[in-house]
Order: sequence, then structure tokens, then C-alpha cells
Amino acid sequence: MPRSKPPLYVVADVHGHRSELRTALHDEGLVDRSGQWSGGNARLWLLGDYVDRGPDGIGVIDDIRQLAVSAAASGGEVHALLGNHEVQLLAAHRFGTTPVAGWDEPGGFRGGWARFGGREDDLRRLAPQHVAWIMSLPAVAVVDEYLLVHSDTTRYLEFGASVGAVNAAVTAALTSSESAKWLEFCGRMSDRGAFREAESARPDDAVSTMLRLLGGEVLVHGHSTLTKYFGVAPQDVRAALRYADRRVVAIDGGVYEGGRILLTRLV
Repeated sequence: MPRSKPPLYVVADVHGHRSELRTALHDEGLVDRSGQWSGGNARLWLLGDYVDRGPDGIGVIDDIRQLAVSAAASGGEVHALLGNHEVQLLAAHRFGTTPVAGWDEPGGFRGGWARFGGREDDLRRLAPQHVAWIMSLPAVAVVDEYLLVHSDTTRYLEFGASVGAVNAAVTAALTSSESAKWLEFCGRMSDRGAFREAESARPDDAVSTMLRLLGGEVLVHGHSTLTKYFGVAPQDVRAALRYADRRVVAIDGGVYEGGRILLTRLV
């Protein structure tokens, strides 16, 4: 008989809510009371936006980095994708308040980052090891039959038409020293709402195009909160939302809007 696949979990948009993430992982048996990996051979993917809006974004990054090491030692896996808030944090770190041509934003990237929920403590504590880790993150991944992305956008395809091409282009974008390219980069990563018009599946719709080019049978994203963008009352956030003819799963429970972190088991 074929061996069953190890459990596959996804979670997105922690936004500095370190204790809430630890609680969700502990309740599912993936970490013990001290925060150490206890999930055996389970696989955990975090889909971006670790920083901003909440109290301890750098602590969230530290926890993920530590969990990746301890999970690997136990036969499990912890992986992370790049979110738009990581990109905005790096832009603020790299360019500061320098004006950005073509963008009427007081305070440049730092001003824009603060307006979108940037926390000064995250920027202050951002160390070289955190920058290097963020710059190493892929933007998209296919795991089993699932296409994992941060944002509900087709603009990933502006980077390339395969997982490898997208991730290579994103890595290159993260090394650019041109503010105009970073402005375009932030815009692509922050786009949203591309799949909500695809309730009846068509071969040429946005969901089908993403799955055909990048792979997978179901697309999973964070970024757009269930509370604000899908009309779920914060107190009613209990589970991920499947939509677009059940081809897309939204997992951002809007923890910073009074919702909750949705740790979702896919397999």
C-alpha cells in the first residue's frame, strides 16, 4: 500500500501576534508548551506577513527560524513564503525617508510602510540575519496539489510563468538598489482580489491561469482578511474559506482586526 502523506498545515498573516501563533500551533500539537517543535513529520508552511500591525514581528521571525531547525531535526518541515509586508519593511530599511520618484508619499518608503501598519520596534530590531532570511524566502510554492502564495493576485505571473521563474525574479528584485523597481515590486506583492470573480470555473479565468502555469489543483492564499474582504464577522472566524468553485482557499483570519490566526490542515 502507498504510504500516506505527512500532515500539511498552512497559516498566514501572523502580523506580529507571536503568542497567538504559539497558541494555535500548541493547540494543534505542533509545538510543546515551551514552543519547541512536537509535530513529528508534519509539514508547516507560513504564507507571509510576519511583521507589522502587531506587537512582535521580529519575534515571530525568530520563532519561525528556530522552528525550521527543530522540525528538521524531528523529521518535520517548516517553510515560509515572502509577504508584501516583508517587502515593505525591507524597502523602509533600505531607502528610509528618501523621496520616491512617481510616488507622492510623505516620508518615502518609510512613510508608506508606517501608514500600512509598520511598527518602529520591528524596524529597530531588524538585524542582518533577519534581512538575509527575508531575502531568501520564495514567493510561491507547490506542495502536493496545492499552489501556495501570499497574495490573491495574478501579478506573480509578471515575474515569470513557472514557480522557478517567479522565485528567481523575486530574489533578483530583492537585491535591486533602484527605488522605482522597489515601488513596482511592492505594488505587485500588495495586489489583491483577483479570484473573487471566478465562482464558475472557466479555462481562461484567473484561477485556472495561475494553476495551469504555476501548478497545483487548489490555490491557497492569505493577505485578504476574511473579516474585511470576505465579510466574516470577527467573532465568526472559525475556519478557512473555500471559494471560486472550491479552487481557492483563503486563510487570513484577520487577527489584527479582531479575528484569529487560522492554522489550517490541508492534508
